Amino acid sequence: VFLATEVMFFGALIFSYYVYRVSYPDQFVLAGHDTKLLLGSINTAILVTSSVTMLAAIELVKRNKPSRAATLLFVTALLGLAFVGVKGYEYFADYQDHTVPLLSFILKPGEQPVVELFWMFYFVATGIHALHLSIGIIAVLIYALHTRHGRYSAAYYSPLEVLGLYWSFVDTVWLFLFAAIYPIGRA
Repeated sequence: VFLATEVMFFGALIFSYYVYRVSYPDQFVLAGHDTKLLLGSINTAILVTSSVTMLAAIELVKRNKPSRAATLLFVTALLGLAFVGVKGYEYFADYQDHTVPLLSFILKPGEQPVVELFWMFYFVATGIHALHLSIGIIAVLIYALHTRHGRYSAAYYSPLEVLGLYWSFVDTVWLFLFAAIYPIGRA
């Protein structure tokens, strides 16, 4: 039920973005050129890798290898932290480029005020995603400690599978956000 509400929340957010993107295609393309494609791509690779480590950890628990599983859960959390670090660096670069609505926003030549709407969506959507990822990182660390102490085994691992679903959901949301934000107008 929780994941269903999250799907509805992020679905509505992404749908709203596309309504405006269709309404103002030229301005969204102009704004999209200022996104950091390389940093978004690095973050995509980080999250896809973290999904693999999460799934591998769950499989190791199923095979009664909790120590190795815990190690992979710690790696998953580290990858999550790496994502947040890259995103923080990207936000700083966006601030320097004057693309942060309400704080540091300056229209560039050829841009209309609707460009600020693109950036508002960008910061709201990626910020909420980063919040969800941060919550996931904390949960992964807690579950890694529990796994290391033998709380989960082949006989009982369903909480890890639920955590894996949450982690995969957050990663999937990122794939949709990446596709909506970063490659726009770069084809």
